[in-house]
This record gives sequence, structure tokens and C-alpha cells, in this order.
Amino acid sequence: MAADGPAPQSDDDDDAGDWGPFGKPLFDDPSARALSRVGVVDVGSNSVRMVVFDGAARSPAYFYNEKIMCGLGKGLAQTGRLNPEGKVRALAALKRFSLLARGMDISPFTVVATAATREAADGPEFQAQVLRETGLRLHVIDGAEEARLSAQGVLLGWPGAKGIVCDIGGNSMELARIGDGKVGRRVSTPLGPFRLQQVSADPKKRKAHIDAILEAAAREIRPDNDRIYLVGGSWRVIARLDMERRNYPLTVLHEYRMTPDNLMATLDWLRTTDLPALRGRTGTSAERMELVPLACEVLREIIRILKPSEIDVSAYGIREGLLYEQMPEKLRARDPLIEAARMTELTQARIPGFGKKLFAFLEPLFKGATEERLRLIKAACLLHDTTWRAHPDYRAEACFDNATRANLGGLDHPGRVFLGLALLHRYKNNRAGSRMEPLFRLLSEQDIQEAEALGKAMRFGAMFSIGDPSKAGELRWNPKKRLLTLALTEDGVGLFGEVAKARFAALALALKAQTRVEAKAEG
Repeated sequence: MAADGPAPQSDDDDDAGDWGPFGKPLFDDPSARALSRVGVVDVGSNSVRMVVFDGAARSPAYFYNEKIMCGLGKGLAQTGRLNPEGKVRALAALKRFSLLARGMDISPFTVVATAATREAADGPEFQAQVLRETGLRLHVIDGAEEARLSAQGVLLGWPGAKGIVCDIGGNSMELARIGDGKVGRRVSTPLGPFRLQQVSADPKKRKAHIDAILEAAAREIRPDNDRIYLVGGSWRVIARLDMERRNYPLTVLHEYRMTPDNLMATLDWLRTTDLPALRGRTGTSAERMELVPLACEVLREIIRILKPSEIDVSAYGIREGLLYEQMPEKLRARDPLIEAARMTELTQARIPGFGKKLFAFLEPLFKGATEERLRLIKAACLLHDTTWRAHPDYRAEACFDNATRANLGGLDHPGRVFLGLALLHRYKNNRAGSRMEPLFRLLSEQDIQEAEALGKAMRFGAMFSIGDPSKAGELRWNPKKRLLTLALTEDGVGLFGEVAKARFAALALALKAQTRVEAKAEG
């Protein structure tokens, strides 16, 4: 079934002047504060998961996250009914989740069920039992709605996403077109691994079955050499195995990107590889790994029929889509990276609000930077002092780990490493011998140099003046002459002591610049 999604309203926030293109923080807005705790439960064909979001920031923070692999839809295609053991496990999980939500005083608390419950003959009976025994109202959504919510989850973590979202569950697989912040045409297919277990033991017959369904879906979704965004546990396992094959240094799945050729090579590799051994190396559950071979068959045909330009992994899906559903439009329109960095500064920095002043002080160094680079620079300034409680010997590593491993939306892998490297140099001049060195290969040499310069600029600016460095001096940068000038105010002359001079010199060295220090003209 195909459908067109509703177009989101335009953002009419008129407070953009506070941070130029980045806009004013929204933490004090009542509509944002209302999302301070949002609980959702996804009753899927394979797993039942409860997530509680600390949702006031645009990038979701996971306050609580618990998953039970119930296998509710196992055998559904054969029996037409929910798996008996799965029902017992799912009901026990939902009872626990109901009590946890009550203990956390969570409102709203939304419970949705997808393919297994909506397709099973005893689905309504299970709904009634859940309500009777737990007090939870189970909202059973159709395939088009499931596709829409999954696509919204991708948009939450990836605001500029454009292409096709592909969300695989145990009994179904949904496709949805996204672009310009909107969800467009969408279609639900019976291509979940549980369903395929009942099709045929003959791989050729299974392939013909998959192809027929995908070709019909393609006529609805109209692929055009799109980027595909993969959502769902089986896809994430395959992506993690792709990392293993490639010896990829950063095992963060969100925004992990694969070319069709590389992914096909991984699918070929998995045909002849010992999956139980890989399960141990990647920390994958036995229940999840059991579904991987069939998911690989589907993914191979997706690549062949839809002909994507690139395949990207989204860690965000239906649960994040439910959070996105409750966000006001002005919060949806914000940059998830910047809002998350702001929230981190607000709760963890010594002087919340200093990041904005540091950015303003350093901005003359980056006049020619792209919009994408500027947002990384701003995020770095907001995060520059958020690991101050770590032992001094480990602050640089803590900064790097926080940037590269954190659950942040709107940040690709090179961006994570750039941000982490800049924060490393905020606390440390030299990166040689760092255990993080394997990750540096995700950056070009120029990116590495620019990250070092940003880090040393923050290292100087953060200690030059505690209150506001712009009141102590002004930076001027002439890239053609490679001349870095510091114009000091009267207070700045006193603040420009030995340590400040050494850090200013280190910044100049990173920029390959000559320096000039002068008095700032008054008036």
C-alpha cells in the first residue's frame, strides 16, 4: 500500500539573530520542556523495546533503553497466529515496562505494535490482554504508518536526508521516500526474515519471490539512483559485519556509509564465513544473527533492483520517529548537533554560555569556512570544556571519545573525528602516539591540520580571559600574508601573560603564521 505523507509546516522562529544562522536555544521554551521525558515502546515482530528519551534537546538522549528479543512474529506466516512463547515473553516485558514508566512518572508514554500484531489472527486478543493486565493501550499501526514513523526517525537524526528509507523488521519491510524534511510515498512489503523462513527452502525460488515484491514496490517508490537509509536490527548487524570485514576503525553505526560494491563484497563474504564466530567478535545476539542470512538475500536484491548510489545506516527509526512526532515544528527545524552540544554545555561545562563567546572570539580565523565546517567549529566551542572533571592526564582522550562515540545526530564519521581531534588539541598540543591514531585516517591531511588549528585556537581563547575573551582582545587573520594579529585591550595587556603567550605561539605555529601583537584602537 502506498501513501503520501503530510508536509511539515515551515519554521517561523524569528530568534535567529542570537547565533546567526544557528538560532536561539530552545531549552526554556515550554513546548521543548514538555518533552523532558518521553517514553515509547515498540512491540515488533522480533523484539519489544522500551526507550525513554531525555527529549528537550533536538538530538535525543537515551535516558533509559531496554530490549527483549521475544520473537513475537516467529512462525506467523505458517500459523497465522502470534508465537505462543513470544506472547508470554512480550507480555512479561510490557508489565515490567508499565511499572518502570510509572516509577519514572513518564508522560507521554506511547506503545505501538507493528507487523506481527496487526497481521495475526489473535492480534486483537493480544491487544486486549495487554490492556487488561498492564493498563497499556497498544496502538497497532498499519504498514504505511510504520513507514512514515521510521522515516521521521531518520529525519530526526539526519535533517538533510534525501532518498529512500528502508526499515526491516521480523515480518515486514517498509520503504519510504524522504526529502526536504518531508516523508513522501511509502510502501510496506512482506520481506521480513520471519516471513521469508516460510517461503521456500530453495534459494532460487526465494530470490524470485523477493524480486517480484521488490519490483512492485519499486514501481510505487520510484527509485532514481537514490541514497538508501537502512533502519532495523538486521541491517545494523550487516553493517557491523561490513565494518569487521573492512577493519573499519570507528564502530559507530549511525551515519556509517557504504558503497554498493563494497556492500556486495561483504554479502559475498558472509556466504562463506563462520557466522557464530563473527557473532562473538561483534557482540550480536544469537536470535539476531539467525536472521542475518535471509536479510542478506533481501539486501542483495535491493541493491540490484533499486540501484542506490550509496547505502547509509541510521540508528534512528520508529521510536525516534515517535519522539519527532511530538516535537514542535520550531524544534524539528533545529540542528541536532548544535542543540545536543548546547545541552551538554548547559549541564556539564564549568561556565555554561562561554562557548558562544569563545566562538565569537575565534570566528575571524574561519571567515572562509563552509557552513558545514562552521557548525563543527561551533559545536567544538560549545563542547570545549565539558570534560573538565576528568583527570588532567585523560581529558584529551575523554574529549575525543565523547565526540566520536556519543549518540549525536547530524554528524557523519569524518565530522566526528574532526570534532574529536579539535577537542583533543584543546587540551594537548601533540597527538603523536595517541591510541586514536587509526581513526585519523578518516580525515584528509588538510582536515587534520584544520582540526589541530581549531583545537589550539580554543586552547588559547579558553584561558586568555575567563569571562569573555573578546573583552581582552581581538583576533585578526590574513590568510594571504599568513599573519595572525592579536589586538589587546587595556585589560588584555595584563591578561597576556607567559602561558597565554605560549598558547598564542602554538596557535600561530598550527596556522603556519607570523604573529603581531598590538594595542586595540579605542572607540
